[in-house]
Amino acid sequence: MKRWMLVVLSALLLVGCEIVPPAPTDRIEVIDIGIEREPERERTAPDRVARQVAFPEAEYAALPTRGSSVISGRLSLNGTPAAGETVSVAPVTTYSAEAAEQALAGRAVEPADPRARAYTHTTRTGGNGRFRLDGLPPGEFYVSGSVVDRASGERRIIIRQVSLGHGQRLEVDLSR
Repeated sequence: MKRWMLVVLSALLLVGCEIVPPAPTDRIEVIDIGIEREPERERTAPDRVARQVAFPEAEYAALPTRGSSVISGRLSLNGTPAAGETVSVAPVTTYSAEAAEQALAGRAVEPADPRARAYTHTTRTGGNGRFRLDGLPPGEFYVSGSVVDRASGERRIIIRQVSLGHGQRLEVDLSR
């Protein structure tokens, strides 16, 4: 797997990829047609770290998914803006903290539970590396993005933890 894909997947695992929360009545029914499937742990790619923290339903259920706050900022590496990159905002939970810790250590974790994505907000940076996320709820969040280091060709993850108040507008510098 290419390095940039691994890092992008790591960032998505950390932050998810949906902005709109699913309706509580949405259900997906899986019909087993007799196809043999490997157990979940065995399907994890060998370069991924197994999650140790189970998805905490009660912790997430207590979190709002929408609000009136805004996070904006700039994603850059060594002063160079990161154009067209994904920036994610995920609530700080025991589940997301584990993924953030692994990402900062340079390791990718197993894919996130799909239920976590309803609480994650994402956007893309513009040509100048600027980003903006509207409609965020108040709370503690990880703001993350990744950039390819031109010197090494490797993707670098940048994560900031922020506290966001109701209706607050916050400027976040995601740079290294």
